[in-house]
Amino acid sequence: MIRAARIDTAQRRKFRVRHTTQFQYDRPIEHSIHRLHLRPVHDWKQQVVEHRLLLNPDIAGVEYEDAFGNWTTFYEVSQPYEAMTVTAESIVMLEDVDPFAFASLPTRPTFPVSWMPWDQKMLLPYLTPIELPETQLLEIYDYAKSFVDRNQHDLLETLFDINLTLFREYRYVSGSTNLATTPYDVLVNKQGVCQDFANLFICMARLLELPARYVCGYIHIGTDDQPVQVASHAWVQVYIPRVGWKGFDPTNGCLPSTAHLRVAVGRHYRDTAPVSGTLYTMAHETMQTHVEMVELPASDEPTAVAAPVDEQVAQVDDQVTQS
Repeated sequence: MIRAARIDTAQRRKFRVRHTTQFQYDRPIEHSIHRLHLRPVHDWKQQVVEHRLLLNPDIAGVEYEDAFGNWTTFYEVSQPYEAMTVTAESIVMLEDVDPFAFASLPTRPTFPVSWMPWDQKMLLPYLTPIELPETQLLEIYDYAKSFVDRNQHDLLETLFDINLTLFREYRYVSGSTNLATTPYDVLVNKQGVCQDFANLFICMARLLELPARYVCGYIHIGTDDQPVQVASHAWVQVYIPRVGWKGFDPTNGCLPSTAHLRVAVGRHYRDTAPVSGTLYTMAHETMQTHVEMVELPASDEPTAVAAPVDEQVAQVDDQVTQS
């Protein structure tokens, strides 16, 4: 993930995405099961024109919609293998309106937030903060409440302020954290990667009684002096009263637009992980992830997923499971 980059806000964009994950083991794996989140979200803002999944070993997977509305593929490998490759290829059309349009409301929502019983029951998974020592949660709450106070309890201004503050005051340091890093660790150390900034934002929102969920996907960005770059990315969606789910990207201090391609949402990273699984053989695993994202002409004519990748491709090679 590249931070502090120029975010393109074009209204209509089309991308070809190829996400490849390669696994290598030091001994044959006799049996394993796997779950994938690699088919992008399909809705009124983001349409999946084409998608295909390639598995090696060649195993038939079962595709279904999970409890969070994500397209999920499950498969089981019962034959020995020492290497596995998972490749997802998609063509996606992104359409968006002004990401700040929802801020022009006739009545501005304010704190404290109250929910009807049925709303609270439906949103409960996104209202429950991560389990941490009470003293740590209290410190995160006090930090979150300071944003409410300095924005005169205006809900939208508070969220915009949190989003920009995490971008401006926290350092993006690749490799500085791991999947065990907590929101409190991020608050204390003031550094992390996109997953960490998303987790802290989510924890702060939930402590303020705002439902928040984790978003996993890709971002296509560029800088003034560098070519277009692409990476796996994580950001946040907050459920705002009488507005709905709205995205915030604290890593880049912006609201997601047509540069952000959504793949899965959930309570936390584990609900959205692109590739996960269980091995029933003790073995050392090496994993490499490679993402390619090409912008195509935003026309209505379908484009073959397997078309050659040309010089427009932006490539990122990752050795880690988080962006």
